[in-house]
Amino acid sequence: METKIKEENLDSIERKFCPECNEDVISDNNTGDLICSNCGLIIESSIIDQGVEWRAFSSEESDRKARVGLPSTFTLHDKGLSTIIDWRDRDAFGKKLSPHNRAEAYRLRKWNIRMRIHSSLDRNLAYAMSELDRLSSQLNIQRNIKETSAMIYRKTIEKKLIKGRSIEAMIASSIYVACRLAKIPHTLDEFSNYSRINKRDLGRCFRLIIKELSLHILTPMPIQFIPRFANELHLSTETQNIAIKILNYAKKIGITTGKDPTGLASASLYIASIKNKEKCTQREIAKIANVTEVTVRNRYKELIKRLKIKMIVHDD
Repeated sequence: METKIKEENLDSIERKFCPECNEDVISDNNTGDLICSNCGLIIESSIIDQGVEWRAFSSEESDRKARVGLPSTFTLHDKGLSTIIDWRDRDAFGKKLSPHNRAEAYRLRKWNIRMRIHSSLDRNLAYAMSELDRLSSQLNIQRNIKETSAMIYRKTIEKKLIKGRSIEAMIASSIYVACRLAKIPHTLDEFSNYSRINKRDLGRCFRLIIKELSLHILTPMPIQFIPRFANELHLSTETQNIAIKILNYAKKIGITTGKDPTGLASASLYIASIKNKEKCTQREIAKIANVTEVTVRNRYKELIKRLKIKMIVHDD
């Protein structure tokens, strides 16, 4: 037994070094030969190519032709590492299965699902990730934000924060935390509308997450909401720039502190639309910003009273 192991070790060493000059061996993929880098001795010919059978002339073509499985992701309860048995009762050649094989595949599929979601943690994550997909689709959340949200939710489970709380509230709060960390303008009102959880409960879960996970989140700035509101209202870039100038000067003189950023953004857009002669009503802006018309009107009157609008608009 020991002699066999020694012979195998010697063979593995001879594959790496030339038997004549004991130098390194290189592989020529074009000819399929193992060649000594020093003396040029062909040690082995017609070796098996372990690479892919296709050729690619650009990185895009290489990515398109590559055949691999799904990447690991936090947005699936098992991170995408388990096997799924297809529901179509067909074999590898596309032919329909016989009744006996179809019944066997049904039993295998049933037990496969049970093995994938067999614990309370897996069931919790499976439901939470489906809710994450639903909210992300309705709110147009990007892929990287979904990954961050799933990671935050998994950390809340590790900290045992989910116990006694609604899964919908915790996953919606996790998405909101991820948006705040990425400085993406979304409000709790939007999450409350789509998640069937009232704003108070969402705010309570949000504060719990940032406290227990020790996250440092800055207060959203009104300027962050300007591009989004302007796009939904079909306002020009010039109007957006005017609104940003108004908000920058309002921040400079200190009248934005303690005010709702969405209300300030909507009021500045209303003023900018008037200055740029674009038709936009307070009701339309309030509907997009998810605030009341009274809020838009009050912020508008305050900005008009405290700022010198003409000087701000035309001054660079």
